[in-house]
Amino acid sequence: MIRPPFMARVAAGVAITAYEEALKLPSTAMTLPMTAVSQVLQTTMRVQQSMTSLAIKGDRAFCLLDRTEEEPEWAVFDEDGADFDTNGEVDVDDSEDADDRRSAPGRFALYSMTPGDDETPVAAEKPETDVPATANVAAPEIAEELDYAALTLAQLRSRLRSLSVEDLTALLEYEEQTAARAPFQTMLANRITSAKAK
Repeated sequence: MIRPPFMARVAAGVAITAYEEALKLPSTAMTLPMTAVSQVLQTTMRVQQSMTSLAIKGDRAFCLLDRTEEEPEWAVFDEDGADFDTNGEVDVDDSEDADDRRSAPGRFALYSMTPGDDETPVAAEKPETDVPATANVAAPEIAEELDYAALTLAQLRSRLRSLSVEDLTALLEYEEQTAARAPFQTMLANRITSAKAK
């Protein structure tokens, strides 16, 4: 057998490859739009990354040239402990009330604190009434069963649907006579109302 010249062999290889690709064309045509979009997105991401890296290098160069970077007068950060008054000026409050506000638990603490943990200023501001002390109030059976005194608001919420109206009323009365926590009272009262409506 006579071996054809190199260029003839390459031309035959190209023809066979073109034929094979033509057979694959229907399946390739289906994926072509996705492939094209993917390639465009890859290219734009590479360009963005290159631009960002060049900007970072430029920032470093400018920082080396300008060593006099100072904090502007108008910049106030949280750790400075400054508050703004109504005119937008810094109002620094060094009173004890400000320290109490900073150390008081946030509004979401009700969901994670047990009743003995919270010493809210609201409870301290209540005038003394004829409400008996916690030790003198007998806990209803449902309160002991649920270990109500140790429940957080979220834990109580998860148990409310399984309780009867009588149990809910007993818990509400117990709460009013002991800790008198507004979120707990509101939740119990709302659940009583919705249970009675059914």
